[in-house]
Amino acid sequence: MLSNKVAPRCGTIIQRANRHSNHPIAFQKRSIGGSSGARVAVASRSLGSQRAALLLSVTICAGGLYASGYPPALHAEEIPTPAELQFEKKRKNTSTKEENRDQISSQHLQVKRSWENPGVYAWGSNTGRVVAPESDEVNIKTPRRIPYFDGKIIRDLKLDRNFAAAITENGDLLQWGIGYSPDCKEPTSTLKGRDLVKLAISKDRIIALSSKGTVYSISASKADQELEPKPKESSWIPFWSSQSQIGYRTMNPDNLVWGEKVSDISSGLEHCLLLTSKGRLFSAASGSEDYPTKGQLGVPGLTWISRPSGRYDQPHHISTLQGFDIAKIATGDYHSLAVDTQGRVFSFGDNSVGQLGFEYNSESSTIDAPSLVPIDRLYKGTNLLPRVTGVFAGGVNTFFTVDATRVAGQSEEAPPLDLGRITADTWACGQGIYGTLGNGRWTHVQGIPSKMKALSGLFEYDEAAQTVIPIRLSSLSIGSTHASAVMNNVTNVNATSKSSSNDTNWGADVLWWGGNEHYQLGTGRRNNVSQPVYIQPLDLAADREKGRREEHRFQITPRKTVKIGGRNMG
Repeated sequence: MLSNKVAPRCGTIIQRANRHSNHPIAFQKRSIGGSSGARVAVASRSLGSQRAALLLSVTICAGGLYASGYPPALHAEEIPTPAELQFEKKRKNTSTKEENRDQISSQHLQVKRSWENPGVYAWGSNTGRVVAPESDEVNIKTPRRIPYFDGKIIRDLKLDRNFAAAITENGDLLQWGIGYSPDCKEPTSTLKGRDLVKLAISKDRIIALSSKGTVYSISASKADQELEPKPKESSWIPFWSSQSQIGYRTMNPDNLVWGEKVSDISSGLEHCLLLTSKGRLFSAASGSEDYPTKGQLGVPGLTWISRPSGRYDQPHHISTLQGFDIAKIATGDYHSLAVDTQGRVFSFGDNSVGQLGFEYNSESSTIDAPSLVPIDRLYKGTNLLPRVTGVFAGGVNTFFTVDATRVAGQSEEAPPLDLGRITADTWACGQGIYGTLGNGRWTHVQGIPSKMKALSGLFEYDEAAQTVIPIRLSSLSIGSTHASAVMNNVTNVNATSKSSSNDTNWGADVLWWGGNEHYQLGTGRRNNVSQPVYIQPLDLAADREKGRREEHRFQITPRKTVKIGGRNMG
């Protein structure tokens, strides 16, 4: 078989070679070993022919290796071009101190613009025409001013997806959104003359606190306001009264002692907490659709059937906390928290995702009595003594701010150099699937509080006190899936015409994190964020006017009395 396959092909080659060569070719019989004893004719070339064949073989082999990509092509290294030095551009010449401050500091410009043109920026979901009342856009991707508030000062503001409420400079209530009226295109004044100072919202009602301590419950719907009983109101004219223009109810606790009044309010979807000036805590139903059933009222055994006779939304004293001087309160959708003056925190209500600060219990996902959260365990073995300074909640999440003081350990012979030093930490618990915990993880259930490292252990140098101080949180605002924090860093709003041209104003840092499905973080993108991030200044046009193209962060201007339109406001 071997001779049948090889001999004809060899003959073809020989014949071609013979035709193209003038030299005779001699034939020699050589044996190729095999069991069949077959023989194959092999040409014995002359010297010239051997050289030609060798050259042809080398060429064919080289072509085959090149086609197979081996060895790889070799290139000479390019000589790197010399680095080109770029110097900072010379700053534009300015004629006044104020122009120079605007030029060198984006923060100074932000403070200045907030004084010159106060207003309200909003962004996120606009399906209820809350963020942009005049627009039918579904989502507002970047911060946008609500034109109605241009040049106006407000005391408080609360936003729901379908309705919103605000308190004017004079203490009147404003409402807007589809939940208020489908035809509403701008904020509308509703409850007037009550000198309101604070707002809280439930699923379908607005809870408002006046400067005198009166608590009002107003429907979020204009149609319901017209159907509810309209109380009679006293007038400045003696023995004269008139009927209110809208229906509302009051929610004042009974049995208040002399000089005691409601000083703070907070509301979930179905319940609210009322804190008095004497440190006593009351709870009540704040919605009109469902009665609280998850223990968030803090009264064991209290249900719709077992409730006392009278109005369904009457306040109930949380007697379990009797003897504790409550200083701060917070509520999520279905849970409640309270902090006393000693820095102890109590929680009660729904714990389905660990939002009370306890591990989830499959046998019972609710706690109907105030329970002490073991914050001390978070600092076990650290020689730090914790004290809760603030509590914030929203949706199914809870946040604690803690001052941890360095104390001497039992095994330490000499007093530590940092004895008495305070470290400010922030802890979070609850649901983290949207990144709302702010700890860089996407945890479904977080019962034991997790430290937010981005907002913990921060320090700065205070030039006025000439010492290093901890950077605490000023406030936290928690939505259903996202959150924001205002830092209590050192600020300056005292730059005057008499101070240096390089003396600038700056405000407090603000950070955002969590769910971003409706662009509610203000980053301009739609991805969720599991760690606090900065956003750009709200008034980008002002920065561009000064020729700035680099990134700057948004800052909040601290409270200060300034003159706006000839009036002192602050």
